[in-house]
Amino acid sequence: MKVLSQLKIAVGGLRTHKSRSALTILGIVIGIMAIIMVMAIGKGAEDLILDQIRGMGSRTMSVEPGRMPEGLGDVYDIFTESLGGKEVEAIKNRNNVRGDNRVAPFVGLMETVSHENEKMRTQIHGASELWMEILTISPEEGQMFTDADVKQIARVAVIGSEVRKELFGESDAIGQKIKIKGQNFKVVAILPPTGVMMMMNIDDLIILPYTTAQKILLGISHYHAILVEAETEELVPLIAEDIKKTIRELHSITDPSQDDFKVGTMDEAMEIISGVTSALTILLTAVAAISLVVGGIGIMNIMLVSVTERTREIGLRKAIGATKTDIITQFLLESVILTIFGGILGILVGAGFTWLTGFAIREFGGFVSWKFYFPISAVFLGVGVAATIGLIFGLYPASQAAKKSPIEALRYE
Repeated sequence: MKVLSQLKIAVGGLRTHKSRSALTILGIVIGIMAIIMVMAIGKGAEDLILDQIRGMGSRTMSVEPGRMPEGLGDVYDIFTESLGGKEVEAIKNRNNVRGDNRVAPFVGLMETVSHENEKMRTQIHGASELWMEILTISPEEGQMFTDADVKQIARVAVIGSEVRKELFGESDAIGQKIKIKGQNFKVVAILPPTGVMMMMNIDDLIILPYTTAQKILLGISHYHAILVEAETEELVPLIAEDIKKTIRELHSITDPSQDDFKVGTMDEAMEIISGVTSALTILLTAVAAISLVVGGIGIMNIMLVSVTERTREIGLRKAIGATKTDIITQFLLESVILTIFGGILGILVGAGFTWLTGFAIREFGGFVSWKFYFPISAVFLGVGVAATIGLIFGLYPASQAAKKSPIEALRYE
C-alpha cells in the first residue's frame, strides 16, 4: 500500500474522533510550550543579569565581609564585621594595592520612610558619589550629594521616582524633608525612572551618604561592601590578589581558607551566574520534558482504545489484503501526526506566551532591559522529542492491531 494512501487513512481515522484527538494533542502542546518558555525565560534572565553586571564595568571589583559556607554544617557568620575604615584606607594605599584605584564603601538597610501622613517601606543605601558613578546612576532633578557631605555626615537624601510618587505625589520634592527612624533628611535629588539594576529596584531606592547611614541609622562603624574600580582592566586580577594579601595582613590571616572576607571580580560573577542559570535552565527543561512523556502515555492509551473500537475495521482491511506492516504503519502514522501537529501548535503557543511573559516582566516587573528570545534549540528539542514519543508510544498499540486475526476481528461486536 502506498504511503500516501496510508496517510489518508490515518488522517481519516483521526478526523472521525476529533474531540479525542484534540485532547491527545493538548498534552503535547503543553509539553512543547513549557520547554520553549523555560528555555526562553532562562536565557532572558541570564542575559539581563549579565548585562547589568557588565554595566558596572569590567574594571569593578567588590569586597564583602565574611565567607560563603562550604557545606551544610558550616554556619560561619557571613555578615561578620570584617570591613571598616582601616581596610578602606589600606586598599587606597598604593604601597599595598597597585594602581590609582577608586574605592567606594557601602552599607544598606530596609526601613520605613515617611513624609507627613505618607509612609512606605523601602531600601536605603548608604553610599558615596563614586558609588553612584560606578553604577552609572545620576539624578534627574537636583544635585547629588558630594564627598564633603559624606565627611560631614550630612542628613541629605537622593530618592527614586517611585519613592517620590508615594511620598510627595505630583508636588515638588526637592528641599522637602523625609523621616527615617525618627530622623529628618533633606531631599536633594530625584533619580529618573530606571527599573531594576544589579537586582536593585532603583525606583524604590533612597540613597544617603554612607557615613550618615552608618552613624545615624545603623550605629555601626563597619561596611557591608566595598566597591573598587581598577585603574585599568588588565590590572583587575593583580589588584584582586593585592587586596586579598592586604586584608589578610591586617587581619593576621595566614591560611586563605580562613579568610573573613570575599573579593569578587565582574568576570567571576558573570561566570558563576552564567553557570547557575544554565544549570537551572537544563533542570527545568528536563522537568518540562516529563510532561511530554505524560502526553506520550496519553497517546498510547488513546491509540489502544482506538484499536479496540476499530477492531472490525482492522479485520476488514486484513481480509481484503492489508498486511501487518500496513496496519502498523497506519496506527504509527496516526500517532506521529498527533505529536507533530501538537508540536507545531506548542511552538506557536509557546512563542506567544513567552512574548507575553517578557512584556509583563518589562511592564510590571521593572526589568526594562528584558529581551524577548525565541530559542530555536527548544523547537528542535520539543518537536524531536514529540515525534520520538509518538513513534515509541504508538508502536505498542500498532503492533496489537496488527496481531488481530481477520476472522476474529470481523466477528467482534
